[in-house]
Amino acid sequence: MPASTAERKPNGGDALLSVPTQGRVFRAGRRVRLGDVDPAGRLRLDALARYLQDVSGDDSDDSGLPDAQAWVVRRTVVEQRRAAHLDEKLELATFCSGYGSRWAERRVSILGADGARVDAVTVWVHVDPATGRPRTLPAAFHDIYGSAAAGREVLARQVHEPVAPDDDGVETMAWRARSTDLDILDHVNNAVAWAVVEQVMARLLVAAGGERGGPDDVLAGSFRAEVEFRDAVERQVVHGDDDLVVAHRADGRGRVLTVWSPDGATVHQTAVLQLLGESTRP
Repeated sequence: MPASTAERKPNGGDALLSVPTQGRVFRAGRRVRLGDVDPAGRLRLDALARYLQDVSGDDSDDSGLPDAQAWVVRRTVVEQRRAAHLDEKLELATFCSGYGSRWAERRVSILGADGARVDAVTVWVHVDPATGRPRTLPAAFHDIYGSAAAGREVLARQVHEPVAPDDDGVETMAWRARSTDLDILDHVNNAVAWAVVEQVMARLLVAAGGERGGPDDVLAGSFRAEVEFRDAVERQVVHGDDDLVVAHRADGRGRVLTVWSPDGATVHQTAVLQLLGESTRP
Protein backbone atom coordinates (compact mmCIF):
# COMPACT_ATOMS: atom_id res chain seq x y z
CA MET A 1 0.00 0.00 0.00
CA PRO A 2 1.51 3.41 -0.93
CA ALA A 3 2.37 5.79 1.87
CA SER A 4 -0.10 8.58 2.52
CA THR A 5 0.69 12.14 1.46
CA ALA A 6 1.25 13.10 5.11
CA GLU A 7 3.76 10.28 5.56
CA ARG A 8 5.76 11.44 2.55
CA LYS A 9 6.10 14.98 3.82
CA PRO A 10 9.27 15.73 5.81
CA ASN A 11 9.04 17.09 9.32
CA GLY A 12 9.70 20.80 9.54
CA GLY A 13 12.58 22.20 11.57
CA ASP A 14 14.97 19.38 10.73
CA ALA A 15 16.76 19.67 7.38
CA LEU A 16 19.20 22.54 6.79
CA LEU A 17 18.67 23.33 3.12
CA SER A 18 21.00 25.45 1.00
CA VAL A 19 20.20 29.07 0.18
CA PRO A 20 18.03 28.94 -2.96
CA THR A 21 19.03 30.47 -6.26
CA GLN A 22 15.54 31.84 -6.85
CA GLY A 23 12.86 33.40 -4.70
CA ARG A 24 13.04 35.76 -1.76
CA VAL A 25 16.22 35.68 0.35
CA PHE A 26 16.50 38.41 2.98
CA ARG A 27 20.01 39.41 4.06
CA ALA A 28 21.23 41.43 7.02
CA GLY A 29 24.47 42.20 8.84
CA ARG A 30 25.18 42.00 12.55
CA ARG A 31 28.18 42.51 14.81
CA VAL A 32 28.59 40.35 17.93
CA ARG A 33 28.26 42.71 20.90
CA LEU A 34 29.54 42.58 24.47
CA GLY A 35 26.15 41.61 25.91
CA ASP A 36 25.88 38.64 23.52
CA VAL A 37 28.93 36.65 24.62
CA ASP A 38 30.09 34.38 27.43
CA PRO A 39 33.31 34.95 29.46
CA ALA A 40 35.35 33.35 26.66
CA GLY A 41 33.88 35.72 24.07
CA ARG A 42 31.66 33.09 22.39
CA LEU A 43 28.25 34.11 21.05
CA ARG A 44 25.80 32.56 23.53
CA LEU A 45 22.86 30.45 22.38
CA ASP A 46 20.25 32.79 23.84
CA ALA A 47 21.83 35.74 22.00
CA LEU A 48 21.96 33.67 18.82
CA ALA A 49 18.23 32.94 19.24
CA ARG A 50 17.58 36.68 19.39
CA TYR A 51 19.52 37.11 16.15
CA LEU A 52 17.26 34.47 14.57
CA GLN A 53 14.16 36.24 15.89
CA ASP A 54 15.32 39.65 14.74
CA VAL A 55 16.26 38.71 11.17
CA SER A 56 13.01 36.76 10.84
CA GLY A 57 10.95 39.70 12.09
CA ASP A 58 12.85 42.15 9.89
CA ASP A 59 12.20 39.98 6.85
CA SER A 60 8.48 39.71 7.64
CA ASP A 61 8.20 43.47 8.16
CA ASP A 62 10.10 44.19 4.95
CA SER A 63 7.94 41.79 2.95
CA GLY A 64 4.72 43.70 3.67
CA LEU A 65 3.04 40.49 4.80
CA PRO A 66 -0.21 41.16 6.73
CA ASP A 67 0.17 40.56 10.49
CA ALA A 68 3.90 40.24 9.93
CA GLN A 69 4.65 39.59 13.61
CA ALA A 70 1.81 37.10 14.21
CA TRP A 71 4.07 34.04 14.48
CA VAL A 72 5.19 31.83 17.37
CA VAL A 73 8.07 29.35 17.43
CA ARG A 74 7.33 25.61 17.67
CA ARG A 75 10.71 24.01 16.98
CA THR A 76 14.23 25.30 16.27
CA VAL A 77 17.39 23.48 15.24
CA VAL A 78 20.86 25.06 15.33
CA GLU A 79 24.02 23.53 13.88
CA GLN A 80 27.19 25.30 14.89
CA ARG A 81 30.29 24.34 12.92
CA ARG A 82 32.35 27.26 14.18
CA ALA A 83 31.29 29.63 16.94
CA ALA A 84 30.98 33.38 16.44
CA HIS A 85 32.96 35.62 18.82
CA LEU A 86 33.01 39.13 20.21
CA ASP A 87 33.18 41.89 17.57
CA GLU A 88 32.90 39.44 14.68
CA LYS A 89 30.89 40.77 11.76
CA LEU A 90 28.18 38.36 10.67
CA GLU A 91 26.18 38.01 7.47
CA LEU A 92 22.71 36.50 7.92
CA ALA A 93 20.57 35.14 5.09
CA THR A 94 17.03 33.87 5.66
CA PHE A 95 14.37 32.35 3.45
CA CYS A 96 11.26 30.18 3.57
CA SER A 97 12.24 26.55 3.05
CA GLY A 98 8.81 24.95 3.45
CA TYR A 99 5.28 25.42 4.70
CA GLY A 100 2.10 23.73 5.89
CA SER A 101 -1.47 24.91 6.21
CA ARG A 102 -0.86 27.06 9.30
CA TRP A 103 2.90 27.08 9.69
CA ALA A 104 6.10 27.78 7.78
CA GLU A 105 9.70 26.66 7.98
CA ARG A 106 12.38 29.38 7.96
CA ARG A 107 16.09 28.81 7.34
CA VAL A 108 18.78 31.16 8.57
CA SER A 109 22.42 30.92 7.47
CA ILE A 110 25.07 32.82 9.45
CA LEU A 111 28.62 33.32 8.20
CA GLY A 112 31.25 35.36 10.05
CA ALA A 113 34.14 37.45 8.83
CA ASP A 114 36.44 35.48 11.17
CA GLY A 115 35.13 32.08 10.14
CA ALA A 116 31.92 31.64 12.16
CA ARG A 117 29.48 29.22 10.58
CA VAL A 118 26.07 28.59 12.10
CA ASP A 119 22.92 27.26 10.43
CA ALA A 120 19.42 27.23 11.86
CA VAL A 121 15.92 26.20 10.86
CA THR A 122 12.71 27.05 12.71
CA VAL A 123 9.07 26.08 12.41
CA TRP A 124 6.92 29.16 13.00
CA VAL A 125 3.17 28.80 13.53
CA HIS A 126 0.98 31.55 12.09
CA VAL A 127 -1.47 32.75 14.74
CA ASP A 128 -4.44 35.06 15.06
CA PRO A 129 -3.17 38.17 16.93
CA ALA A 130 -6.46 38.44 18.85
CA THR A 131 -6.91 34.83 19.96
CA GLY A 132 -3.39 33.40 19.70
CA ARG A 133 -4.78 30.36 17.90
CA PRO A 134 -3.20 28.95 14.70
CA ARG A 135 -4.52 30.51 11.53
CA THR A 136 -4.30 29.49 7.87
CA LEU A 137 -1.46 31.11 5.94
CA PRO A 138 -2.74 34.03 3.86
CA ALA A 139 -2.55 33.96 0.06
CA ALA A 140 -0.03 36.81 0.25
CA PHE A 141 2.37 34.48 2.05
CA HIS A 142 2.62 32.17 -0.95
CA ASP A 143 2.95 35.11 -3.31
CA ILE A 144 5.95 36.41 -1.34
CA TYR A 145 7.68 33.25 -0.11
CA GLY A 146 6.40 30.45 -2.31
CA SER A 147 9.14 30.62 -4.95
CA ALA A 148 11.97 30.13 -2.43
CA ALA A 149 10.11 27.21 -0.81
CA ALA A 150 9.65 25.63 -4.28
CA GLY A 151 6.46 23.86 -3.25
CA ARG A 152 8.10 21.98 -0.35
CA GLU A 153 5.43 21.05 2.21
CA VAL A 154 6.44 20.10 5.75
CA LEU A 155 4.78 18.81 8.90
CA ALA A 156 5.02 20.49 12.28
CA ARG A 157 5.54 17.50 14.57
CA GLN A 158 7.41 17.68 17.84
CA VAL A 159 9.60 14.60 18.15
CA HIS A 160 11.40 14.81 21.50
CA GLU A 161 10.60 12.40 24.31
CA PRO A 162 10.43 14.42 27.56
CA VAL A 163 12.88 13.49 30.33
CA ALA A 164 11.20 12.99 33.72
CA PRO A 165 12.96 13.97 36.96
CA ASP A 166 12.67 10.41 38.29
CA ASP A 167 13.99 8.68 35.15
CA ASP A 168 17.23 6.69 35.42
CA GLY A 169 20.42 8.73 35.24
CA VAL A 170 18.63 12.08 35.41
CA GLU A 171 20.00 15.17 37.13
CA THR A 172 17.75 18.07 38.09
CA MET A 173 18.22 21.80 38.45
CA ALA A 174 15.89 24.55 39.63
CA TRP A 175 15.24 27.35 37.15
CA ARG A 176 13.64 30.73 37.86
CA ALA A 177 12.50 32.82 34.91
CA ARG A 178 12.60 36.60 35.45
CA SER A 179 10.04 39.30 34.73
CA THR A 180 12.44 40.64 32.09
CA ASP A 181 12.07 37.32 30.23
CA LEU A 182 8.39 38.08 29.45
CA ASP A 183 7.69 39.36 25.95
CA ILE A 184 4.81 41.16 24.24
CA LEU A 185 2.76 37.94 24.26
CA ASP A 186 3.06 37.94 28.09
CA HIS A 187 4.97 34.69 28.24
CA VAL A 188 8.66 33.82 28.51
CA ASN A 189 10.35 34.54 25.19
CA ASN A 190 11.68 31.59 23.19
CA ALA A 191 15.28 32.85 23.44
CA VAL A 192 15.18 32.07 27.17
CA ALA A 193 14.87 28.36 26.33
CA TRP A 194 18.40 28.56 25.00
CA ALA A 195 19.58 30.22 28.22
CA VAL A 196 18.44 27.05 30.03
CA VAL A 197 20.67 24.97 27.74
CA GLU A 198 23.56 27.36 28.44
CA GLN A 199 23.04 27.03 32.20
CA VAL A 200 22.91 23.23 32.16
CA MET A 201 26.06 22.95 30.05
CA ALA A 202 27.91 25.51 32.20
CA ARG A 203 27.08 23.58 35.39
CA LEU A 204 28.33 20.36 33.83
CA LEU A 205 31.51 22.07 32.66
CA VAL A 206 32.26 23.47 36.13
CA ALA A 207 31.52 20.10 37.75
CA ALA A 208 34.03 18.49 35.39
CA GLY A 209 36.67 21.08 36.28
CA GLY A 210 36.65 22.74 32.84
CA GLU A 211 36.55 26.38 31.79
CA ARG A 212 34.57 28.34 29.22
CA GLY A 213 36.36 28.17 25.90
CA GLY A 214 38.49 25.23 27.00
CA PRO A 215 38.74 21.81 25.33
CA ASP A 216 35.86 20.41 27.40
CA ASP A 217 33.47 23.27 26.61
CA VAL A 218 30.93 21.62 24.30
CA LEU A 219 29.30 24.90 23.29
CA ALA A 220 32.63 26.27 22.03
CA GLY A 221 32.85 23.48 19.47
CA SER A 222 30.75 21.84 16.79
CA PHE A 223 27.25 20.67 17.75
CA ARG A 224 23.60 20.33 16.77
CA ALA A 225 21.02 21.63 19.24
CA GLU A 226 17.24 21.26 19.01
CA VAL A 227 14.61 22.98 21.12
CA GLU A 228 10.88 22.28 21.04
CA PHE A 229 8.42 24.67 22.65
CA ARG A 230 5.57 22.72 24.22
CA ASP A 231 3.66 25.04 26.59
CA ALA A 232 4.41 28.69 27.24
CA VAL A 233 5.70 29.78 30.65
CA GLU A 234 3.11 32.35 31.66
CA ARG A 235 3.30 35.42 33.88
CA GLN A 236 1.85 33.68 36.94
CA VAL A 237 4.69 31.15 36.90
CA VAL A 238 7.33 33.87 36.52
CA HIS A 239 5.86 35.85 39.42
CA GLY A 240 5.15 32.81 41.56
CA ASP A 241 7.15 31.46 44.49
CA ASP A 242 8.16 28.12 42.98
CA ASP A 243 10.94 27.30 40.54
CA LEU A 244 10.64 25.45 37.28
CA VAL A 245 12.41 22.08 37.25
CA VAL A 246 15.00 21.19 34.59
CA ALA A 247 15.59 17.44 34.18
CA HIS A 248 18.56 16.38 32.06
CA ARG A 249 20.78 13.40 31.33
CA ALA A 250 23.50 12.21 28.98
CA ASP A 251 22.27 10.53 25.81
CA GLY A 252 24.75 9.08 23.35
CA ARG A 253 27.11 11.84 22.24
CA GLY A 254 25.20 14.66 23.92
CA ARG A 255 22.51 15.65 26.40
CA VAL A 256 18.72 15.80 26.53
CA LEU A 257 16.71 18.03 28.85
CA THR A 258 13.15 18.97 29.74
CA VAL A 259 11.78 22.00 31.57
CA TRP A 260 8.82 21.12 33.81
CA SER A 261 6.29 23.32 35.58
CA PRO A 262 6.79 23.68 39.37
CA ASP A 263 4.04 21.12 40.03
CA GLY A 264 5.52 18.63 37.54
CA ALA A 265 2.31 18.51 35.50
CA THR A 266 3.38 20.45 32.39
CA VAL A 267 6.28 20.16 29.96
CA HIS A 268 7.24 23.65 28.85
CA GLN A 269 10.16 22.87 26.58
CA THR A 270 12.54 20.10 25.57
CA ALA A 271 16.03 20.19 24.12
CA VAL A 272 18.56 17.81 22.61
CA LEU A 273 22.23 18.71 22.18
CA GLN A 274 24.53 16.41 20.20
CA LEU A 275 28.22 16.73 19.31
CA LEU A 276 29.10 16.87 15.63
CA GLY A 277 32.75 15.89 15.91
CA GLU A 278 36.04 17.63 16.45
CA SER A 279 35.86 21.33 17.30
CA THR A 280 36.70 23.89 14.65
CA ARG A 281 37.47 26.68 17.10
CA PRO A 282 40.04 29.27 16.07
